[in-house]
Amino acid sequence: MKMEEEFELSLLERPEVSHFIFYPRRDPPPEDDTAIYPVQVEEGVSIVCRFYPAAEEAATILYFHGNGETAGDYDLVSSLYTSRGINFFVADYRGYGLSTGEPSIGHIFRDAHPIFQRLKEVLQEGGHPWVIFVMGRSLGSAPAIEVAFHYQDELKGLIVESGFSDAFRLLSYIGLPLETATRQGEFPNGTKMRSIRLPTLFIHAADDHLIPLREAEELYSLCAAQEKQMLVIPRADHNNLMMVGRDRYFQAIQEFIKRHA
Repeated sequence: MKMEEEFELSLLERPEVSHFIFYPRRDPPPEDDTAIYPVQVEEGVSIVCRFYPAAEEAATILYFHGNGETAGDYDLVSSLYTSRGINFFVADYRGYGLSTGEPSIGHIFRDAHPIFQRLKEVLQEGGHPWVIFVMGRSLGSAPAIEVAFHYQDELKGLIVESGFSDAFRLLSYIGLPLETATRQGEFPNGTKMRSIRLPTLFIHAADDHLIPLREAEELYSLCAAQEKQMLVIPRADHNNLMMVGRDRYFQAIQEFIKRHA
């Protein structure tokens, strides 16, 4: 990262900002045969990911969820991916689900790298091909874009759902006092999109009151990919996008993966 970006992250890692951003929840241990994979990100700290395989030869989505969610929440959602022939690997954040440690913006960027490496090991161990797409929802757009930025040669595509270009604008949207969010320069999401040439699918709710559609439109305009598309779900808001536009949502993902796998 450039020094300017490191400075920006230092602002976002202030305790008062982290406490405002993150809403960690805990998960009970899974009662079924869901495969869980701890990823040690530093001494004494592990991120617990969940893997929902569809088929040995299937493409895989590495998924970073939104704030206020946990990987365990996707026990009920995973079949919507696996039934379409997509392996689904969901990463948590520090302090979320079954993971240890404390969440911060810097951690979600840094932890994305060992999580991606662990996914490749899991695929190799299970005989799955390295046909990997990375996807992030809301807060998860930040680690997803981080992975796409650094590992373009190892990925087939990027999917950004309810993503944001500038976290400082996001903080103002959700009510953090503007003086706390004052800064110079840009948050890295938008900056990184200028270098991402992977096929990219953007999905956003038309009536998103948390992360306005203009954030996705800015990411789309900044994205350097020749193959990029935007799906806007009408009459949907931030937290009901997938269910309101369920058929269009999953059809777009399935077709995107089929086209680029």
